[in-house]
Amino acid sequence: TLDPHSFPTRRSSDLKIMNEILKFITDAKVFYLATVEGDKPRLRPFGFAMEHEGKIYFCTSNQKDVYKQLVTNPYFEICTMSDKGQWIRLQGKAVFDKNLEAKAKVFKVMPDLLKMYKTPENPIFEVFYVAEGTATLYSFSDAPRVITL
Repeated sequence: TLDPHSFPTRRSSDLKIMNEILKFITDAKVFYLATVEGDKPRLRPFGFAMEHEGKIYFCTSNQKDVYKQLVTNPYFEICTMSDKGQWIRLQGKAVFDKNLEAKAKVFKVMPDLLKMYKTPENPIFEVFYVAEGTATLYSFSDAPRVITL
């Protein structure tokens, strides 16, 4: 569980804090990623996130609507809730990365994705990281805490 008091309200690029945010998201198992298509919101469950080179990464297929939506408008938001009554909202800009090292790391973190994508060189396999990120931790008992990544 994240300690809401461990989040400073000032700008921080602290890797430890970024890893706490990532742990909160991955401990939830399922989180929801929202995009926009035209003027309509779109929301779907995601289950993969990892750290690479100090950034939070996600993956998808370039055959999916989520990819097309993020290419058109790269701003997105993620939300998930813990079983302790805390929730997090992570907003940011998706930056797609062709780095094969990042793609290969996906399979080390979640080997089941090999069944879907087979290889880092798969032309439909995409990874993206959060840029211009802001995470807000909420609970029913404390004031929201904001971190700028």
